[in-house]
Amino acid sequence: MPSVLAVAAHPDDIEFVMAGTLLRLAKLGWQVHYLNIANGCIGSMVTSREETARIRLAEAIEAANLIPAKHYPPICDDMAIFYNAENFAKVAAVVRQAKPSIVLTHSPSDYMEDHEAACRLAVSATFAKGMPNYVSAPSLPPTEGEVAVYHASPHGNCTPLREPIEPHLFVDTTDMLNEKQALLACHRSQQGWLDSTQKMSSYLQTMVDMDRQRGILSGQFEYAEAYRQRLHFGFSSEGFDPLGQALGKHASRPKS
Repeated sequence: MPSVLAVAAHPDDIEFVMAGTLLRLAKLGWQVHYLNIANGCIGSMVTSREETARIRLAEAIEAANLIPAKHYPPICDDMAIFYNAENFAKVAAVVRQAKPSIVLTHSPSDYMEDHEAACRLAVSATFAKGMPNYVSAPSLPPTEGEVAVYHASPHGNCTPLREPIEPHLFVDTTDMLNEKQALLACHRSQQGWLDSTQKMSSYLQTMVDMDRQRGILSGQFEYAEAYRQRLHFGFSSEGFDPLGQALGKHASRPKS
């Protein structure tokens, strides 16, 4: 059975920009694997770090179960997603367990550092999955097989310097929108936090608006998620596109 791994920074990041794609793959029989690198401990204006992390872990597990997906526990606190040997080894262990042919992760350039560091860890851990002399934590044997890395759209579909991003692939989420909303709604603790810190008065509507914007950009779908595919060197043969191939009519590339 083919496998897809989603690697994001915080609980709810997967639901905002990748969950429609995961739902589609799950319905096609793919094994879905789900990792939030950080525990979400900072994401509250009212509860302690410890209580916030506990709440957000329960919410993430609830969302993963709805996909359904195998949930991996977080490895660090919010704002502690650093590209270092310790975190690298832990993410590499998840990649080796998941044995994915598709990895979904953040954009290399995004609005916050945690997202960018999570992306770097996901990419490097995927690159190292088959290296016999690289030791993951816990130590797991290397895995073989081609893999494609797809970077989700950054927040606002632009870099932090407001440079627009041109996606390589759009995934239709039009008929998945209610299910995607249900996944994001599991992260109910974030309503107050996102309203206070990012002025998202309704985080569910924000997600819908983001998918609508990408749908317009696609020129084909009403609602969509969007990705850029990483260069194949070190990951697969040229032209390897398992996401586009698996989703068929529900995925499209921009018209030239």
